[in-house]
Amino acid sequence: MVEHVADFPYLTCMLLAPVVGLTIILFLKEEWHFLIRVVSLSAAAIALGLSIYTFVNYDTALGGLQFVEKYEWVKSFGIYFYVGVDGINAPLLLLTGIVIFTGVLTMWELENRVKEYFAFMLALVTGVFGVFMSMDMFVFFLFYEIAVVPMYILILIWGSTRKIYAAMKLTLYLMAGSGLIIPGILLLYATSGINTFDMIQLHGVHFAPWVQKTAFVLLYFGFGVLAAVWPFHTWSPVGHVAAPTAVSMLHAGVLMKLGAYGILRVAMFLCPDGFQYWAQLMALLAAVGIVYGVFVGLAQTDLKYVIGYSSVSHMGIVGLGLATGTIDGINGSVFQMFAHGVMTALFFSAVGYIYDRTHTRMIYELGGFSKIMPVASGYFIIAALCGAGVPGFASFWAELLVFISAVKVFPVRGLLALASIVIGALFALRVVQKTFYNEPNPKFIHYKDVSPFLGLPRAILVATMVLFGIFPRLMLDLIKSAVVPFVNGL
Repeated sequence: MVEHVADFPYLTCMLLAPVVGLTIILFLKEEWHFLIRVVSLSAAAIALGLSIYTFVNYDTALGGLQFVEKYEWVKSFGIYFYVGVDGINAPLLLLTGIVIFTGVLTMWELENRVKEYFAFMLALVTGVFGVFMSMDMFVFFLFYEIAVVPMYILILIWGSTRKIYAAMKLTLYLMAGSGLIIPGILLLYATSGINTFDMIQLHGVHFAPWVQKTAFVLLYFGFGVLAAVWPFHTWSPVGHVAAPTAVSMLHAGVLMKLGAYGILRVAMFLCPDGFQYWAQLMALLAAVGIVYGVFVGLAQTDLKYVIGYSSVSHMGIVGLGLATGTIDGINGSVFQMFAHGVMTALFFSAVGYIYDRTHTRMIYELGGFSKIMPVASGYFIIAALCGAGVPGFASFWAELLVFISAVKVFPVRGLLALASIVIGALFALRVVQKTFYNEPNPKFIHYKDVSPFLGLPRAILVATMVLFGIFPRLMLDLIKSAVVPFVNGL
């Protein structure tokens, strides 16, 4: 892969923005709520601005790894702080910037332990940025752990609905996943013979078939836990429901993508023979996850559980696209990571506003809610349309590419998954009808609709989905510049 060294440390600044924000917050008094919010929003805005800059200024004609920074850290073990951007991670850095910025705005009204909350939020997003930009396997895993650990505290303190159970289950599952990732990484490092964790250099090593098959399955299931690969998904809906609003946005919108990205960037990139060997299993588990998420979602009465199982199904689409190993399939998968991240962030942001006012998420209690809060309801409805794959939204193009490739490569599994998505779309519309278009509940009549300021984060997310839905080439051309050489390497 061709590397282009940065003329300015854009990626380091993107990574340090939340770190500096976190450091400043630690020195502020607990009661200075407004100043803490402003510092958090400023840090998120800087990170978002830099993520937009790298996305817009990535040269697709030049390709390769751009904005590269590489600094020696532990020479004896070949560990470097090595970051860069290509067509695969540029959309995910942009996604992270959008979700953290809108997440801070969404939690603007928080009054409970504000200082600690935003400190942990910024710590979490630091890890996410680090994962998406790291090209050193050791540093990649280090940031991966930084991103995962704060979730336990955020759910335990600010969560609801069986929060202790959810926090513990999430943590134990993700620790089990990490327990598989570590031996996979160390196996590749030990058998490479070049004493480095540099993924670009390791890509040039042709590992023995048994090494690739073993490492790939360890990495696939290790990262697959966070990507909610069936049957290791059960922590995810529970975690979605228990987490506070912005944490649910980060959880479903960004953290689940870390798992899928790890499968793509580490497992498939370094173990192409292992991928070919296990691709059929990947496709099977992805197809089961798609179908399972849809049909279990049919039985849910809590809006957050509906979104949680919808996320399991949509992440199955990501996995199915990766399993095809084709240009269109992987293009669709990366685009789906972005589209699903924005969509679920909007879902949880909309539900969070409604729950904060009504203290209920039950579908049968919120009938006719569009007559009470039409704007707040509209944001949820738009997210539901995006989830249903309606043309004009980003998810339509992502799912179209994945299913075209899946039907070609895995006809039976592809058609089954496609059929279940149609059922899921019908169910999404049914949820919208029952929640927002029946007779309104009299006890909620006096609630006010979302204000323009509090509606701003939702409006940003809607605009993002529409922008990339109407102009998909803005995303697909960028992704394709990295996916074509990636697939050639498989």
